[in-house]
Amino acid sequence: MKKTFLLMALTLLATASTTQNLLAEGNPSAIIHTSMGDIQIELFAEEAPISVKNFINYAESGAYDGTIFHRVISHFMIQGGGFTPDMVKKPTGEPIRNEANNGLSNARGTIAMARTNDPHSATTQFFINTQDNIALNYTGEENSRTWGYAVFGKVTSGMDVVDAIRFVETTTVPPYSDVPVEPVIIESVEIIDG
Repeated sequence: MKKTFLLMALTLLATASTTQNLLAEGNPSAIIHTSMGDIQIELFAEEAPISVKNFINYAESGAYDGTIFHRVISHFMIQGGGFTPDMVKKPTGEPIRNEANNGLSNARGTIAMARTNDPHSATTQFFINTQDNIALNYTGEENSRTWGYAVFGKVTSGMDVVDAIRFVETTTVPPYSDVPVEPVIIESVEIIDG
């Protein structure tokens, strides 16, 4: 009886340990709480460690709270994370290295880092691809265009919310175009451990 109990206890411990290891190896997730609904994303920590850490740091610091999707192009992408509803740019930390050469494609439903013409200029802003945008993939390091845009996650739930956002009415708020007439607010970004 004692032997059977010991064997069961050891089996339970081994199972618990294996489960913990699997959880530790799992990708973190995030929920982007917006004024139009929630978007859940899986973050690719192994393929894009710099971008994922950057996104998590901004999320946990509250930097995304009260920002908007300020650039919405229905058959391209929705971009947010850098402006307040009155189109004031929020302060950011140092830019990060571009990880677009990680083998991930800018497919519909993926999330990638937004940047300027400088390939290594991404800070807070990100975009969600509303269609396959293979032209945004890394093809080399010759220039800004060939460097591409670093995919660091994908939508796992709430693509209906992304699709609702992509079709909102937009206008121009000089010098910015494709700005939603009615602000689509990112209320917060909640990080969930993998």
